[in-house]
Amino acid sequence: MKPPYEITNNILSLIASISEKIGEVNAAHLNKPPTELRKINRIKTIQSSLEIEGNTLTVEQITDLLNNKRVLAPKKDILEVKNAINIYNKLDKFKVYELKSLCKAHAILMKDLIENPGKLRSTSVGIVKGSDIAHIAPPGALVYSLMTDLFKYLKNDDDLILIKSCVFHYEFEFIHPFIDGNGRMGRLWQTMILKEHSPIFEFLPIESLVKLKQQDYYDVLGKSDKQGSSTSFIEFMLEIIKDALEDLLKVQNITLTNNDRIINFKDIIGTNFFSRQDYLRAFKNISAATASRDLKVAVNDGTIEKQGDKRTTKYRYK
Repeated sequence: MKPPYEITNNILSLIASISEKIGEVNAAHLNKPPTELRKINRIKTIQSSLEIEGNTLTVEQITDLLNNKRVLAPKKDILEVKNAINIYNKLDKFKVYELKSLCKAHAILMKDLIENPGKLRSTSVGIVKGSDIAHIAPPGALVYSLMTDLFKYLKNDDDLILIKSCVFHYEFEFIHPFIDGNGRMGRLWQTMILKEHSPIFEFLPIESLVKLKQQDYYDVLGKSDKQGSSTSFIEFMLEIIKDALEDLLKVQNITLTNNDRIINFKDIIGTNFFSRQDYLRAFKNISAATASRDLKVAVNDGTIEKQGDKRTTKYRYK
């Protein structure tokens, strides 16, 4: 059964704006951001998503963990970060439309933090905020069937994947399929779904903006619960996605390395043969000499192959 929500004029407007900004990002060759920016954004994503759940580690401490430096912090917090680093480094290993794959991801994310990580809950659970019960999740006996239906919707429904990613996120939090780790898992899987729409989203720190609007995030989850529809949550998350893309476009003056350019050009040209001139047309701000150096390095390291000589030279990705 399709989850309840409406496609409002605001949702359509946000979708149009997001699509326009994705075009701008592609034109600026930021669909796969520079290596430096990817690392920064990944750290921001991990720090923000875990801080929402009460983790105390800072961006600097997480950077130290990534660089195998010693960090003084609660053992549980360090373990949460290490698990998150592990899972975000393996996003390509998971199948976005499979419940079994989501459970495997949860097992990694919550390893040694709870009993039976990766196992759907079979007991009842309520979500407490302060002294109030904010949400009573569906009975444990219904979790498997509800999650199965949710994945069927995700895989088969004709709505835009941008919308379905938000619906999935809301419905996941409503079902609350695991004993713990549902918040960070719901945000992670929305990123997984958005990656299906565009590679831009793998390194876009949406969680950082959710953290800045954390109370609004919880409020709109509660509002959608009361309305019996995820419409308000869809609007909220699409606004977050739009803002994250705007932030990415503000840093487009970051210089691409030769490796960044080679990686990005593969997405443009695929396995077709191309010339140095084709490469230059894609990166108008570099010189012919720089293009030649890029291509020479890529040939030497085995990324691309070269055929012909001088004016007849053609290249192709292996």
